Amino acid sequence: MIKLIVFDFDGTLGDTLELILACNHETRRRMGAPVIPDSSIIATIGIPLRDGLSVMNPGVTPEEIPLWFKTYREVFAEYERRITPSLFPGVAETLEALHSRGCILTVASSRETDSLNNFLGRMGIAQYFSYVLGAEDVTHAKPNPEPVLKTLEHFGLSGAETLVVGDMPVDIQMGLGAGAFTCGVTFGNSSREELLKAGAHHVIDSFNELLSIPELSGLSSASQGGL
Repeated sequence: MIKLIVFDFDGTLGDTLELILACNHETRRRMGAPVIPDSSIIATIGIPLRDGLSVMNPGVTPEEIPLWFKTYREVFAEYERRITPSLFPGVAETLEALHSRGCILTVASSRETDSLNNFLGRMGIAQYFSYVLGAEDVTHAKPNPEPVLKTLEHFGLSGAETLVVGDMPVDIQMGLGAGAFTCGVTFGNSSREELLKAGAHHVIDSFNELLSIPELSGLSSASQGGL
C-alpha cells in the first residue's frame, strides 16, 4: 500500500508557466540576450534555476551565471506580484481526500525553498504537507533520486510504499531511481508520450484521477475498512 506521496510543484500542483515564461523572457531582455522560444524555457522546468540558466545560455561562462541568477531573482520579485499562479483544478480537493485517508504528503521541487513555501502558503495547501524539499535542501537535484531518498529516510519508508507525482520526465526518473511508483500528469509542461517514455507507471490527465490509480485505490479501501 502507498503510504507516502511525493509531489513536484511547478506544473503539477501549481500552474506557474505564465510566470516562469515572463520572468525568463524579461531576464533575457535585461541581460541583452536574444529571444528564445518558449519551448526552450519549458524544457528546463524541473531543474534548479542556475542549471536552467546555463542550459538556455550555452555561450555564457560559469562566472557570468551569478549575474543572470541575480537578475532573474529581481525580475521574479517584481513579476510574482503581477502574475499570480493558481492551483490546477482538483488539487485542493484531492489533497484533502488523500490527507484524510492518512497518506503522508510531501513536496520535492527544484524551486528555491522560500519561493516554494511562499506559494504553498498563498495557495492554501501548505497544511497538507508534512515535509517540503526545495532546491537548497539537496546536493543532487532531479533527475537524481536524492530528493525522494532523503524523504524516505526522513519517514523511515521504502520506495515500494511511495508514489512520486510530477509533470516532467525528470520527476519520473527521480522516482524510479528511488524505487518508487510514479505518476505523470499531462496538464503541466510535458506530454503523455514523454512521460511514458521516461517510464511512468501511470499517466493522468486531471489531478483528481490520482484517487483512481490502483495503488491509491487500495489506500482508500483500507482506510474505509478502519485500518
